Amino acid sequence: MPAATKSKPSSHSKSYVADDIEVLEGLEPVRRRPSMYIGGVDTRGLHHLVWEIVDNSVDEFLAGEADQIKVTLHKDGTSITVEDNGRGIPVDRHKKLKKSALEVILTTLHAGGKFSNKNYARSGGLHGVGSSVVNALSSEMVATVHRGGHEWTQRYKRGKPTTPVKKVKPFRGHGTIIHFRPDDDIFRRVHFHADTIRQHLEDISYIHAGLKITFVDEAKGERYELAHPDGIKAYLDKLIADESKKVVHEQRFAAEKDEKAVRVEVVLKWTEAIDEQLRSYVNGIRTRAGGTHESGLRSGIARAVKNYMDVHNIKQKGLSITPDDIREGVVGILSAFHPEPMFQGQTKDKLNNPEMSSLVEGVVRPTLETWLNNNPSLADAIIGRIILAARARLASREAVSEVRRKTPGSRKTNLPGKLLDCRSNDAGKSELFIVEGDSAGGTAAAGRDSLTQAVLPLRGKILNTESLALARILQNNEIKDLVQALGTGIGPNFDPHLIRYNRIILLMDADSDGYHISTLLLTFFFRHMRDLIQQGRLFLAQPPLYRITVGKQSWYAGDDRDRDEILASLPANRTPDIQRFKGLGEMNAIQLQETTLDPKTRTLLRVDIDSVLAADETFSQLLGKDPAERYRVIMEQASEIDDLDV
Repeated sequence: MPAATKSKPSSHSKSYVADDIEVLEGLEPVRRRPSMYIGGVDTRGLHHLVWEIVDNSVDEFLAGEADQIKVTLHKDGTSITVEDNGRGIPVDRHKKLKKSALEVILTTLHAGGKFSNKNYARSGGLHGVGSSVVNALSSEMVATVHRGGHEWTQRYKRGKPTTPVKKVKPFRGHGTIIHFRPDDDIFRRVHFHADTIRQHLEDISYIHAGLKITFVDEAKGERYELAHPDGIKAYLDKLIADESKKVVHEQRFAAEKDEKAVRVEVVLKWTEAIDEQLRSYVNGIRTRAGGTHESGLRSGIARAVKNYMDVHNIKQKGLSITPDDIREGVVGILSAFHPEPMFQGQTKDKLNNPEMSSLVEGVVRPTLETWLNNNPSLADAIIGRIILAARARLASREAVSEVRRKTPGSRKTNLPGKLLDCRSNDAGKSELFIVEGDSAGGTAAAGRDSLTQAVLPLRGKILNTESLALARILQNNEIKDLVQALGTGIGPNFDPHLIRYNRIILLMDADSDGYHISTLLLTFFFRHMRDLIQQGRLFLAQPPLYRITVGKQSWYAGDDRDRDEILASLPANRTPDIQRFKGLGEMNAIQLQETTLDPKTRTLLRVDIDSVLAADETFSQLLGKDPAERYRVIMEQASEIDDLDV
C-alpha cells in the first residue's frame, strides 16, 4: 500500500458516468488487489497461501473426518503440495451453477461448505475465499480428489480451469491433494522458506492434539513427523524452554471448557521474565493481533489473582498492585474454537466476537482462583513474584521522575547534544525517531510534532555489535548517544522501565544503505535491549519511494508495485509527474510529515520476535564473525535478491 494517499484521482476534467464503473468478475478482484485477501505480496503473503490450503485440511480434522496432513515443499522451492485424508472435495454437479462442485469451490469467491454448521461445526475458513484466492494467485494449480471410489483431477491457471474435471482411475482411499505454484507476476519473490513452513506446521500440531502432520523438504531431503498428543501443555513447555525462561512454579495451570460448539483451553505459567507472552488461537488459526478472547484471558488472570489476594488479605503498605504487575512474566497459550468466529480481515489476525471476552474470562477466573486456593505454597511463590514486579515498577517510576526533570540544565548535562528532544515529559505519549544522517534529521525535526516526537540523527553506519564485548560497544559514540537518549542504561544496568519514549522508530532511506543501517540497529536492540522489542516498542518507519503528481493532486507509493497500481488508476489522458526519492534528504518537511511522521497517515511496522532461537541464528549467520556461514546463506537466498550491496 502507498505510505500515504492524499486523495483519489480528480474528476474535474472528466465526467463521472455509469460507463466508468468497473465490474470485476470471477477471481479478477483477487488479482487486482491481492493485499486485501492475503495481507500483502511479500514473503508473509506468499506463505499465507500455504496456510490457507493447510487450514482447509485442518478443518477436515476438526470435523472428525481426517487425522493426517502431508505438506511437501518441492525441490524448486516455488511449489507446494498439501494432502489430507479427509472426505475429499465434492466433485458432483452443482445444481444451480451447472458445473462440478470442485470447480465452483476453486474458482468462485465465497463458495464453500462452511457458511452453515451442517458439515463443519468448527472451522477456520468461513469466508469461502481461501482456496479460490490461492488459485487466483497461482500460475498453476492441480486439484486431485479421492472420493467415491475414484480419483478425480482438474488443472487451473491463474484461477481459471484449463481442463474439465476428469475421472482418472478407481481409487479406494479418500482425501484431497492440492498442488500450486504462486504467480511471480503477483509476488515480489516466489521462494518458500522451509523453516517458516515447518515452524508453522509444528505450531498447528501442538494446537490440534491427535493430528499427525508430515512435512517433506525435497531440496534438503528431510522429512519431519509432527505430532504432539499432549497438545498445548507440551507447547507451553516448549515456549518456555526455547527462550530459557526461569519458571516461578513447576506445576502448570490448565483450564478447559467444552460445551456445544464452543471450546476453550488455556495453559500458563509464571516466569521470572519481565515480559508477558500470550499466544492465542481460534479454530487452530494464530491470532497475532489478539482480540476479544485474549482480552478475556488477560482480565481473567488479573481478577482471579486480585480476588485471591483480597480473600487472603494480602496487602503491602504503600504498594498498589496493577493488572500489568500480575501478568508480568506470564507465558500462556489460549486455544478457542467457535462455530462462527468473526475475524478481522481474511488474514484472521484478530478475533472480534464480543461474547468471547466474558466467555474466556468465565473459564479462567474461577478455575485459576480455585487452583491458587488449593496450592498455597505455589500461590505464595506467584504472589511474591507479583509483589516484586510492583515494587520494581514503583522504584522505576520514582527513578524516572528524577531522570525526566527536563530543566534546561539537566537536558544539556544528561542527554546527547544532537538529540532534538520533545517537549513532553510523558513517556507514554512520546516517541523517538532514529534517523540516518544530519540532513534527514533536520528534515524530520522540521516536520515533527515537537511536543511528542524526538529526533536522533546518526552519522553513517553504526557499529556491528554482533559478537562484540560490551566495553568495545560503548566506545562507539553513536551507540553511546543512543543509549543516553533512551535512558534505559545497558548491560547489567539496563532497566526497560526507565525508557524515555513509548515508541522507538527507525527511519532510514529506502535503499541498500538504509536497509543495512536498520539491520545493524535491529542487531543492537536484539542483543542488548531485547525487552524493548518484546514490549512492542520498536518500529520501522515506511517512507515512500515515489511521489506521483497530476495537476494539484499527489499520491505516494512505497515501492514499484504501488507506483504501478496508482498509475493504472489514473485517467489515460493525464500525464503524471513521477518523482523518485533517492533518500529522506530529498523530501521536504511537509512531505515527510504527511507520509511518515504523522500518526494519522503514516505506516509503521512493529518489530516482533516469533522465535528467539530463530532470530538468534539469523543474526549470527548474517552479522557474525564466520564469513563462510554468511556466504552460504547469501548463496541459498541469491534467487531472492535484486540488488546486493557489496
